[in-house]
Amino acid sequence: MMQKIPFSILALSILTLLALLGSPSAWAEEQSTPGAGPDQSGQEYLLGPGDLIQVQVWDEPELSGPLRIRMDGRISLPLIGEITAAGQSPQALAKQLSERFGAVLAEASVNVSLTESNQRYYVLGKVSQPGEFPMNTPINVLQALARSGGFLEWAKTSDIRIIRSTSNQNKLLNFDYDSVSKDGDLENLPLLAPGDTIIVP
Repeated sequence: MMQKIPFSILALSILTLLALLGSPSAWAEEQSTPGAGPDQSGQEYLLGPGDLIQVQVWDEPELSGPLRIRMDGRISLPLIGEITAAGQSPQALAKQLSERFGAVLAEASVNVSLTESNQRYYVLGKVSQPGEFPMNTPINVLQALARSGGFLEWAKTSDIRIIRSTSNQNKLLNFDYDSVSKDGDLENLPLLAPGDTIIVP
């Protein structure tokens, strides 16, 4: 006898599939390079403390190599010293490094790639698989909920909360899954920020 799939999980899976259509990478972590570029909405991965990056300075092997972004968000490089990496995309950081190295080198071409992401988000409450999840690429709230296995019975899916910590306060965001499910509005799904906590009551 076939096991009956709960409607909430089936609906969440369908909506997530629709959200993924049109994206060349289809948000597949196994097939994409973390932080390689923007997602379908144009949002780029932003580096954060603890991320491991590879800095490649063209024709300057002694200036190239892996770097771990410190907890203060900065990295240190020969010739140019300290620079803030957190909050920038790999592409933006590469441009800034090229400009800084350009002041001391005849030719400076820099590439920055993300080797290992240390950023996380959390899903709590009435979902099948609550817990901590890696944030290797930009991800919206619907995709995060799908990764947590869908809703449990009696989950209040119209009253989902996202807690976002900023430098000096916690911000509370609302997400009405029922409205998205009904209207099919997938254009304005909120993207998660590192450290976000999704709560499904």
